Amino acid sequence: MKSNPINEATSQHVQIRPKRKNLFTNLSEYKYGILFALPWILGLIIFYAIPLFSSIYFSFTTYSILQPGEFIGLQNYKDLFHDPLFWKSVYNTIYFTVFFVPLSIIFGVALAMMLNMKVKGMAVYRTIFFLPTLVPHVALAVLWMWLLNPGFGLVNGLLNTIGIEGPAWLGSETWSKPSLILMSLWGIGQAVVIYLAGLGDIPDDYYDAADVDGANWFQKTFHITLPLLTPVIFFNLVMGIIGAFQQFTLPYTLTQGQGTPANSLTFYVMYLYDNGFKFFKMGYASAMAWILFIIIMALTAVVFITSKRWVHYQGK
Repeated sequence: MKSNPINEATSQHVQIRPKRKNLFTNLSEYKYGILFALPWILGLIIFYAIPLFSSIYFSFTTYSILQPGEFIGLQNYKDLFHDPLFWKSVYNTIYFTVFFVPLSIIFGVALAMMLNMKVKGMAVYRTIFFLPTLVPHVALAVLWMWLLNPGFGLVNGLLNTIGIEGPAWLGSETWSKPSLILMSLWGIGQAVVIYLAGLGDIPDDYYDAADVDGANWFQKTFHITLPLLTPVIFFNLVMGIIGAFQQFTLPYTLTQGQGTPANSLTFYVMYLYDNGFKFFKMGYASAMAWILFIIIMALTAVVFITSKRWVHYQGK
């Protein structure tokens, strides 16, 4: 009797089909991996997930650390939009971000290109430019408070020698934020190192081909170097925006937490900290934290969406 080839193929297919494992079988296979990852998982849940979701709830309450508080709905958010100091801190933070982030990219790329030259002793120069990033922010603030002192500071002293009367710097409402931007630019060595890595990743073949075509330095910089460096610029742009909106240590140390003069150095995170840990308005501070989160996420999303137009990757 002849066998049906269709039935034989079907039976063979059934025989080679792997046995489906249930959930408990899979867990038993990965139990040692889960066991080793358990300290990190517990840390993530206890120190990140629980505080994160708790802050969402607290932002709708009058929670003050000392007392559980009452649920008040959107009242904290409404009060924030009628708080003049809140808007002042928003303005100061946006002012710092708008000026510091582009300047840090411009100066960072320029320094990286200079430090990428094949010059004797370049390792020493790279070390010198990176050293400021190793200085703690508190020590950095104390150093610059002396340098920018209007009476006996080194900066005004140098300006006086050439006949220029220096401003009050940190004591002036007009010059306080530019002074802070200057201090922050002094520590862009970490970004410079990242730019250097990006420059080192650009193949020399592009420059050799440009030399054959008779391109000058300007043309090679704007048609080869900068376009191929845009992925690194993109990364530093996102990190710079996030870091600028979270500016805290320098202005807090410079003003002893007061934001003087005239609240010109009261930044968003400083005001958030004051509400949470000075005035014990933790619900109010939680609302501020979530507004900051939404702002940073929105700006980051805009950068990611627009990056398709100006970020160029090799081979694409």
